[in-house]
Amino acid sequence: MIAGGLKARLSQVLGKAPTKIHYIGGGSINQAARVEVGKETYFVKWKYNAPSLFFEREGRGLHLLREVGAIRVPEVIHQEEAAPDHPAYLILEWIEESPRAEPLTFAVTFGRALAELHRIESPDALFGLDHDNFIGELPQSNKANPSWITFYRERRLLPQIEIARTRKRLPLARQRLLRGVVDTLEDSLQGAATTPALIHGDLWGGNFLVTAGNQPVLVDPAVYYADREIEIAFTELFGGFPPGFLAAYREAFPLTGGYERRRLVYQLYPLLVHLNLFGERYGAQIDTLCGRLMG
Repeated sequence: MIAGGLKARLSQVLGKAPTKIHYIGGGSINQAARVEVGKETYFVKWKYNAPSLFFEREGRGLHLLREVGAIRVPEVIHQEEAAPDHPAYLILEWIEESPRAEPLTFAVTFGRALAELHRIESPDALFGLDHDNFIGELPQSNKANPSWITFYRERRLLPQIEIARTRKRLPLARQRLLRGVVDTLEDSLQGAATTPALIHGDLWGGNFLVTAGNQPVLVDPAVYYADREIEIAFTELFGGFPPGFLAAYREAFPLTGGYERRRLVYQLYPLLVHLNLFGERYGAQIDTLCGRLMG
């Protein structure tokens, strides 16, 4: 539940004491609650021992996605770093999910909307972003680079491999496989995009909502400008997307030849993130994927 210090702080920020708090539950990263203050309803998430700027960077990502207007995202009301009497927290507008969504209509709407998001190009033609952020609770460096392959190697794969090494999740055989993949990126990513596209960055089945009118809503972003195919590869990794979603996306914004091989390379990043967050249960999947790439 919301501790007394955080509840008191919410009362100060929102101008009135909460009249009703419904604890939604704790995910693997944060705690969350629906908070009613008079006639207004908010989504509040908080984290004990949050890294510095954890929610500030999430708020900036939401603002960027909201600003371009391709897909709805919740409005950021307020965020604050941890203090002696409360944890770091983020207040968002409450968006009611629809219990009567029509799966195919939603799938088509979502696929087309994601394609529209991916048509937003980097203003400086660089891959990355003007600030770093987080994926899950892991740091994500976005130091910009004009080369996508260099960016993917230096800012995505190698940092996660180093985290895995320090957490002793890299047996020798896995190290060799990963090194082989890293050393052959120029070959395996032939045909990759040269135009940086805005992506959500952490798009799995738990990071979107369905609201009234079969409209998609994106939450919990890890935004940056990338080869858009990495986002599509992510959506195909863990499932959770409605049938017809990818077909609608591809119709609106076709993928280029060679995607099926590049998809394997791009799925390695989220798998490494999951290895570092959740442990060895993702190790065999990494080994198999790397083996296919090196085979």
